Amino acid sequence: MREAIVGAAVRGPYSPAVFGEGRFVFVAGQGPLRDGEYVPGPIEDETRLTLENLGVVLEQAGSGFDHVVRCGVWIIDLGDFAAMNGVYESFFSEPRPARATVRADLIVGKVEIDCIALVPG
Repeated sequence: MREAIVGAAVRGPYSPAVFGEGRFVFVAGQGPLRDGEYVPGPIEDETRLTLENLGVVLEQAGSGFDHVVRCGVWIIDLGDFAAMNGVYESFFSEPRPARATVRADLIVGKVEIDCIALVPG
C-alpha cells in the first residue's frame, strides 16, 4: 500500500509525505550512464536516462515507479530545475513520492537520483 499524507501545499510533482507498508528497496543514486559510461547531453536527456536506469534497478528488485515512496535528486545547476522536473514528473503517477532536491557538485553528469520503493507482495 502507498498513500500520500496531506500536509502543506507543495510546489511540484511530489507529496509532502508518503506512507508505505511492506518491504522496501533502497536504490543507490543513479546517473546518466550507459554501460558504465557517462552519456553527456541536455538536462532533459540526462534526467530521462537517469530515471530509466533507476527503473531497471527497481524492476530487478521486483518494484517499479508506482511503488516509489521517496526520491532524492541532486542537480549541478538549479537553472536546469524546471527542465529536470518536467521529465521527472512524467515518470511518476499520483500520489507522487516525497522528494528532496539539492544543488550539488556531482562526480559524473548533471543529475543523480536515488529512491526508496515498496516491493509489493
